[in-house]
Amino acid sequence: MLKANEPAHKPTHQPALDALPDSRQQRLRAWLTNVKYYLGLIVLIALGALTSPHAADGSNIFLSAANFSDVFRQVANVGVMSVGMTLVIITAGIDLSVGSVMGFGSVLTAILLTTPGSNTASWTALGLDAVSIFIIVCGAGGLLARRTRVKGAGVHVQHNGLRVAVALVCALLACAYAWHQLPVKVSLWTVLWMVPLAGLAIGALNGWIITRGRMQPFIVTLAAMVGVMGVARLVAGQDTAVYSIYSGSNATTDIEILRALLFGVVPVPALFFIVIALLADFVLNRTVFGKYLYAIGGNEKCARISGLRVDRNKIAAYAISGMLSALVGVLYAAQYRQGKADAGVGWELDAIAAVVIGGTSLMGGVGRIAGTVAGVLIFGFLGNILLLNNIDSNTQLVMKGLIIVVAVFLQQTRMNPQTMLARLSGRKNAITTPAQRPASEGGTEKR
Repeated sequence: MLKANEPAHKPTHQPALDALPDSRQQRLRAWLTNVKYYLGLIVLIALGALTSPHAADGSNIFLSAANFSDVFRQVANVGVMSVGMTLVIITAGIDLSVGSVMGFGSVLTAILLTTPGSNTASWTALGLDAVSIFIIVCGAGGLLARRTRVKGAGVHVQHNGLRVAVALVCALLACAYAWHQLPVKVSLWTVLWMVPLAGLAIGALNGWIITRGRMQPFIVTLAAMVGVMGVARLVAGQDTAVYSIYSGSNATTDIEILRALLFGVVPVPALFFIVIALLADFVLNRTVFGKYLYAIGGNEKCARISGLRVDRNKIAAYAISGMLSALVGVLYAAQYRQGKADAGVGWELDAIAAVVIGGTSLMGGVGRIAGTVAGVLIFGFLGNILLLNNIDSNTQLVMKGLIIVVAVFLQQTRMNPQTMLARLSGRKNAITTPAQRPASEGGTEKR
């Protein structure tokens, strides 16, 4: 007979990892966890090297430094956006507004950097002058900043976060208009903190509505996607929705910094991506805030019972996502020398796909920045390989869709071969957990 505390099935040998000291076990497991995300990327690069055409001198086009630099430049913007999306999805949320926030950020960047007084048609079409706009903004800011008490969930709660976020957005728009009208030159460094601050306010507003209104993130961010794009179109101009940074303006010399190549290979946007990914990985794995995000995504109800400030941390996740999306708008405006309201259309889907490919669960509570980086690079190199082999864009979309489906399927089955075979064969009563197995096979017997 088995004793009460004796396992039903004794392993005949200890795994190799268990024979190592605890510290070495942890380091080795962490290394294996990070490496597994890049196995698919390594296979893809090897496939690209074998299938890509060669140049006239016999060199492999895919493995050239120029091609890698081009791939890094293409994936950097989506990569920065995907880092913020990872934080949101870990909390079991979703942010569909990142593409619109990116377009709004590009338009705001073009307005701030362009020589003052060059284009006022979009504002004069509203019939408002500078004085009227400042009066409206000051009045709205005063009303929003007023401390009031609102009943909610049986208690009186002060809701000042929403007022601050909305007032901040209005103030930034007013400042953009004022600097555009007055003979004041805004430096690139000012834009690099001001535009992300506007995105942070939009993201915080999304998070506030989701948490306080107990609304679905999909609905709230979908509404924000439409609304923010409308604002960007209005600011850029209702006809073309494009605000150009024309040659000869004060901005052309500034934005060249963001268009440069480090060491002749690494684009500056790729450097932004690397630094932001490292910071986000540190936050998720080394800070209390990161642990809270995992706890909220794993079980929000238990997190609330445990005393975690769930609403505050979720708002922070959406705020970071909005901030990084607006930063992508700055990088886009510098790269293409224009602000375009619909520049980010479809980018939210690319970001979500990269996050899912990297192993982050859409159910929340699971995910790593290393996986997101791998997912971004996989999509970038896949598109590059298909392009070099003259595969049309429609086929590229089909292949990307198949990759996403396979990635989600592998997530749900947790890489369990028995579960995958059972699902593919259509068996409903598949044995998937030790508790469901007979005691003779190492399961737990019900008493």
